[in-house]
Amino acid sequence: MSDWLQRWKALDPARLAGMRRGVEKESLRALPGQASLALTPHPIALGAALTHETVTTDFSESQLELITGVHPTAQACVDQLTEIHQAVYRSLGEELMWSSSMPCLLPADETIPIGRYGASNIGRAKSVYRMGLGHRYGRRMQTISGIHYNWSLPGLGNEDYFGLIRNFRRHSFLLLTLFGASPALCGSFVAGREHGLQPMGRSGEGCAEGALHLPHATSLRMGRLGYQSDAQSTLSVSYNSLEGYAGSLQEALTRPYPAYEQIGIVNPGGEYNQLSTTLLQIENEFYGTIRPKRTIRSGERPLHALRERGVEYVEVRCMDLDPFEPVGISASTMRFLDIFLLHCWLTDSADDTPDELAALARNQQRTASSGREPGLRLERGDSTVTLWDWGRELLEAFGPIAARLDAELGGTLYAEALAQARQRWSAPEQLPSARVLASMRAHYASSHLQFIAAQSEWARQLVLAQPAPEGLMERFEASVRKSLDTQAAIEAADTLDFESFRQQYLDPSHLR
Repeated sequence: MSDWLQRWKALDPARLAGMRRGVEKESLRALPGQASLALTPHPIALGAALTHETVTTDFSESQLELITGVHPTAQACVDQLTEIHQAVYRSLGEELMWSSSMPCLLPADETIPIGRYGASNIGRAKSVYRMGLGHRYGRRMQTISGIHYNWSLPGLGNEDYFGLIRNFRRHSFLLLTLFGASPALCGSFVAGREHGLQPMGRSGEGCAEGALHLPHATSLRMGRLGYQSDAQSTLSVSYNSLEGYAGSLQEALTRPYPAYEQIGIVNPGGEYNQLSTTLLQIENEFYGTIRPKRTIRSGERPLHALRERGVEYVEVRCMDLDPFEPVGISASTMRFLDIFLLHCWLTDSADDTPDELAALARNQQRTASSGREPGLRLERGDSTVTLWDWGRELLEAFGPIAARLDAELGGTLYAEALAQARQRWSAPEQLPSARVLASMRAHYASSHLQFIAAQSEWARQLVLAQPAPEGLMERFEASVRKSLDTQAAIEAADTLDFESFRQQYLDPSHLR
């Protein structure tokens, strides 16, 4: 019996019913009318970013991150995400949550505010880490936002998850093409940089160079202008085993990097520039389209948690915010991700090689910048294949999985999610990236800022028009008070000075 057939037979109803997912959604706070970054501190009405369970900040003080719990269905996940949006919108006043992955009008790089998490050692460490990201990559790059989809299936071990991850990386071009929604941006994002983008017109109000785009792009966020790093490109992280992956990361977390040594840990004024001078300050600095994850305990290093207790779930990190969805992602998209991830696990997954890892990086760049270009070819083994043919092959293979999910869980929702994806594949003008460019041209004089500001306001009004669950704001305000009290308790309990805390936390022995 083939490995695929064994896995297929093991996919019983209880395991499918045990599939779980959760979402982390990043959005910049933007000023209405101006479509510019809100430079105000994280609103106290949203609680303490350090300790609130569902509302925090990502890189910037102006960048919200909304976090759902773990859910048995896609609809339950979207429902909670909608409720969090309802509470946040009611607490933000007139500010908007920017509905594009690519940022609103940005100020000078050094004036983009980094996240602040209070006076505790762990809070200071989070801010110093972000200061380091700013020094290493620039603050503008860190304002890019996205959706992270966290997913698990009962009974999978480390080998299963790493096989899934290898196939995910091989086939993620399909997700970039189907769901990429960032083919254009405001020129303020690339002001003063070489970018290779094309102007869309002269009416990108406020943009340093107007709206810029690539005509066949799917996701500039996932291309060379997005979360990319020359330093990290020197890493060749293998996903063939947990130990190999962990060893690659440990080496990056402990190897000094000359350019970062020049930055130094502390500046002449006594302020911290970064947590360390190694290639990666901490594990989360490693960029990737998908990560193996394990819930950590208080004070625990993520790499130690992975090594000690194994992979608990995977974090899909290549999803753009969809400006045509009020909360940035739909239940249908989540269901497609379920199908996609199950296919990645079910399908035999050969070990990766350095040559394949390099080819996958090239495929990602081609798809991000030119994924809708007719005839675009990707590398597949020792030959090439058109993106469209490869994608059609995958979408055909997903059929039995969607049917199995619907048969076991009831309904036709998974078949509908797959049918929608297949329809988009056969009519590329329906892809989100194509719709973004078409809407900008047809209704907003080719202005990215005007288009996204309008979509952000539309999303705000639509979410607020929906009936709020009874007691929503009372529960939210209680969670805000709890988060503020918890942060105060953490600060009061600190006994170490920050430098001692920093050295202890970064001790390489804690990575094992």
